[in-house]
Amino acid sequence: MPKVSSVKLPSRSHLHQRIASADFIDCYRVQSNLRPRPAAEIITNFPAWVQVLLNFRGIVTAPFGLLKEGLDDVNKLGPFPVESENPYELIAGFNDKHLNFRIGVISDDGYVYLATWVHPHNTGGKLYLKSIMPFHILIARDALKRVGSCTDSVSQ
Repeated sequence: MPKVSSVKLPSRSHLHQRIASADFIDCYRVQSNLRPRPAAEIITNFPAWVQVLLNFRGIVTAPFGLLKEGLDDVNKLGPFPVESENPYELIAGFNDKHLNFRIGVISDDGYVYLATWVHPHNTGGKLYLKSIMPFHILIARDALKRVGSCTDSVSQ
């Protein structure tokens, strides 16, 4: 089974440009030679149990007018519009009323990193972030285990 580790955000990540003092940032990595786009496609191909959680989230947050996914975009991975992409890093995500968030999928030196940056706008955003944190950790770690298990990880 692939080993997923909690690590610091790589210094080359463009997410560093966003981080302010009250923001949330985390980063995990797994051994893999996948490039950012194929790794991000695996990450956003959510298993059934994550789909159930996302559907539940959609029902609970609907009365508050929160987005279920980013606006329609030609360049999208799952629910996330791609903001930027280069051979080293893909950043996707969107802004909502309660918070802004981005995920960064980084490929560097035989590892794939999955970073999450969140900027809460208000108390609702902070409460939301706190309430989903246990699920976020499970989802992020599971996503990287799936990346690490990819049989094509050496060839891409």
